[in-house]
Amino acid sequence: MCFTREGVAIETDFSYTDALLACPECDLIHEVAELEDGEQGRCIRCGAILFMKHRNSLDRALAFAMTGLLFFILANMYPLLTFELDGRSQSNRLIDGAIAFMDAGYWELGLVVFVSSVVAPLMVLVILITLLLPMRLNRFPINAQGQMRLLSYLRPWAMSEIFILGIIVAFVKLSDFADVGLGPSLVAFVCMVFATVMAYITLDDEAIWNRLKELKK
Repeated sequence: MCFTREGVAIETDFSYTDALLACPECDLIHEVAELEDGEQGRCIRCGAILFMKHRNSLDRALAFAMTGLLFFILANMYPLLTFELDGRSQSNRLIDGAIAFMDAGYWELGLVVFVSSVVAPLMVLVILITLLLPMRLNRFPINAQGQMRLLSYLRPWAMSEIFILGIIVAFVKLSDFADVGLGPSLVAFVCMVFATVMAYITLDDEAIWNRLKELKK
């Protein structure tokens, strides 16, 4: 099987486990190899990345999660967009979209917007921190399996990227008949989304379970 270390392809003999993995591109079945830090497993047929092991996965994911939480707090302190029309100005915060739907009687839609743009992203960051920080301090997290399960449930609901696209569309549409300005909260919100995505990318589930086994000893 072909592996890469820091972007350089290498051929290495690994001890294989009994786990099998199908390539997401060509469906070729591979055995899951035991990788070292910085290595990636690629499909021998099409070259697609099958699995990878990041260096310092837990520390990097924790750093991104804490950074994302800081930017989330900043994103809720300042307005996202400001509107000015006929001498009247108005600013909107992150939560104002959900409140506007609820005030208009669309409680279900307002609740979905509130959960996907505020509650789910916040809970994802908090769970990552409460899961990874105790391990960094050589302590066993509280209900680690429950937190991992809850994190997998919340990921599809944390649709901050879609919310950013909605803001961009609103900015383009409203700029035709009003003066629209980007608030400082939007920059913080984009940085929060980026930090959350990077936490996802660098987090290695296998590293979490291995670390939990070490802490149990």
